[in-house]
Order: sequence, then structure tokens, then C-alpha cells
Amino acid sequence: DPTSFAHHTLEANGIAIHYVDEGTGPLVILLHGFPYTWFEWRHQIAALAQAGYRVVAPDIRGFGESGKPASTGDYTVLHCAGDVVALLAALGERQAVLVGHDLGAWVAAAAARLRPDLFPALALVSTVVPPREAQRPSAGWAEIEARTGGRFYHHYFQQPGLVDAQFDRDPAVSLRSIYNAISGAASEAERWRLIVMPGETALDTMPDPGHAPAWLGEDALAEYVRHYAAGGFTPPLAHYRCRNLSWDLTAAWAGQPITQPSLFVGGAADPALSAMQPLYDRMEEIYPNLVRKVLLPGVGHSAPEESPDQISHELISFLNRMLPGLV
Repeated sequence: DPTSFAHHTLEANGIAIHYVDEGTGPLVILLHGFPYTWFEWRHQIAALAQAGYRVVAPDIRGFGESGKPASTGDYTVLHCAGDVVALLAALGERQAVLVGHDLGAWVAAAAARLRPDLFPALALVSTVVPPREAQRPSAGWAEIEARTGGRFYHHYFQQPGLVDAQFDRDPAVSLRSIYNAISGAASEAERWRLIVMPGETALDTMPDPGHAPAWLGEDALAEYVRHYAAGGFTPPLAHYRCRNLSWDLTAAWAGQPITQPSLFVGGAADPALSAMQPLYDRMEEIYPNLVRKVLLPGVGHSAPEESPDQISHELISFLNRMLPGLV
């Protein structure tokens, strides 16, 4: 029940940032993915707070009850990392361990690069954030289109209004289709395809199962639907539409490893793993202080929701290992 958590809102960087704050102890900030809200961490919030940590889970800008700037240019990873820094200051804390899932992993990695003084450790869930690419993301998408005849989903998401209208038409259908297709529970026919072929819509790559996935349940689905029906998909999609701009603005990161102690937990049944496997295999180069990396059998891309106990266990083990250095 989302109302059982302590909700707060702060004003920073020109927007409202909504967050949940539970527990006492060293601070852990949990950053959600797309298409979720803070709510995807509800199981971990309870487990980590019980394990002796202060756990804060914000809605990233554009999501849930946080502000939704009108300009697409206000959704770069630098803006999002700035929001995390502002959140830390508002909480009156000196440091925090960052945990990011999916889009939240990109935000967490950006904040870790920018402010290693504030964020001494990092855990990534489901998404291996690569080093800064050698070329603009759009150049990579063009190569995929030339090779496959279809558009990588980041590429497909670029056209304003296109996928927004598809997803907004019926948020319940859209969300249950996405959540099921990216999960380890999806049948072969239901599994998400990362490339949208000519004549297809995004929803054609993630068939509607007709109900919420069993690992999620109808009540949790309804909580997500409530937020996406109210705010629409356009603000969250702006993060994808900033990919080139974020790349342009982060030229200083070229060749920079992320040196904090790091953890990666993903799903062995994640449909995105085929694309991510080369990065996973060489994570130790990008994250030279990688403490552990693990792929959970049977789990897809929604790891915090699909396998909450395993994710909580991995995070608590990592945090306890980091504890002597945490303030």
C-alpha cells in the first residue's frame, strides 16, 4: 500500500521532487526505471529499512508526483544527477549509496561520476551502464537500422507524439504489456523485441497478456496506471529524447571508469541481455572496483518486482560490506 510510506516533496532545481523516506541509519537512495515510479522499490524500502538503513526513493523528474518540465532539454542525465545531489542536501546527509534500476541506473552512474565525494558506492540493477559511447547514440541507431531494417526502441521513441499516443491510449494495457514482455515469466511469443520493424507499433513488440503478470498483481498495476494516466508518457519519454544531448554534454567522461565499489544484479532471462551481454562480460573494465556481478535465473528486466527478496538480499549484503566506510 503506497499510503503506508512516509511521503515528502521538496522544491529544487526549479521543480518539485517527490520522495519516500523510511528508516534510520546510513543513507541509501533508490532510483527507479521506466516505466515505473518510486513504487517499484516498495519491497526493498521495507527490507533495507529493517536492516538498519535510511532509505529514500524519489520519483525521477517526469515521473509520478515529481515535476514534469515542458522542455525535452530539461531531462538530461546531468539534470537528473543534479536532482539527486539536491535531494541529498535537503535530507541533511553527507553521503549516500546509490542504487539504480534501468533509467535509474543511468542517473546513478552519472551522479557517481560527477560527485564521488557524495556517493561512495553504487549498485546497478538490470542495466549495465556503458562508458560514454564513441559516437552519438543516433549514429549507433542508424547502424542498427541499416543492419536490421528496423528501429532500435530508443530510436523509435525519438519522434515526438508517436509512441506517446500508443502508450497513452490505454495505460493499463500498455503497462501490463511492457511489464510482462520484459519479464522472465513471458512466453516466447510474448517476449519483448528491442527492434520495431516497419509497419509495427511499439506495442506490437510486447503483446498484451490480458492481465497483470502474476509476480506483479492487479493492485500494483493499478498504482502504476494511476500515475501514468494522470501524467502521461511524454515526460518519461523525454529522458530517451535527451540521449544525444546528454552525450553531447558529457564529452569530459570519455574514457572515464567509475571507480566506486560497485554491484550489478540482473536477470538471466532479461530480453535485453542479448544486447547487454558484451558490456556485462567486461564490466570489470568499466567498474574496476566491481565487488560482485550476478544474473538471477528465471528473472527478467523487472528484477526489483519479479524477485524482490533476492534483490533485497543482494543489496543488503553489498551495503553491509560497505558499512565501515559509510557515514
